[in-house]
Amino acid sequence: MPVTVCRKEHFNAAHRLHNPAWSDELNQRVFGKCNNPHYHGHNYELIVRLTGEINPETGYVYDMKLLSDLIKREILDTFDHRNLNLDTEEFRELNPTAENISVVIWNRLRQHLDAHLTLSVTLYETERNFVEYHG
Repeated sequence: MPVTVCRKEHFNAAHRLHNPAWSDELNQRVFGKCNNPHYHGHNYELIVRLTGEINPETGYVYDMKLLSDLIKREILDTFDHRNLNLDTEEFRELNPTAENISVVIWNRLRQHLDAHLTLSVTLYETERNFVEYHG
C-alpha cells in the first residue's frame, strides 16, 4: 500500500540565466529579463514528496521531522538567501534554471534516502511557473 508524504518549504535566491558560450544578444533574446547582469530573485516554493510503504511499527512512510531536517541541511542552508550563480558550487558552470535547480535538489536529497523510497521534487519559481522532477 504505497503512500506519499509531502513536505513544503521555501527559500529565497537570486540568479541569472546566461550561457557564456553565446553572445550577449543571443542571451538577451533567449532569456530576456532573466539575463539581467545584476541578477534577479525569486521566492521559491519547494515540495518534496516521498512515496513508499507504511512501516507497520511506526505508522510512517518517513519521519517528517527527519525529512524537514534533511531539507534544511541539504537545500535551505545551501541555497536560501544566496546568489545561485556566485555562491554555490552546483551553479558555477550550470545555468540555474528552475529545471536545473529541481534536478540538483533531487540529487542532493536522493543520496540520503533509502532506495525503496520514490522521491519527487516540485519547485515553484513563481505562483504560475513550476517544474517537477521525479528522477
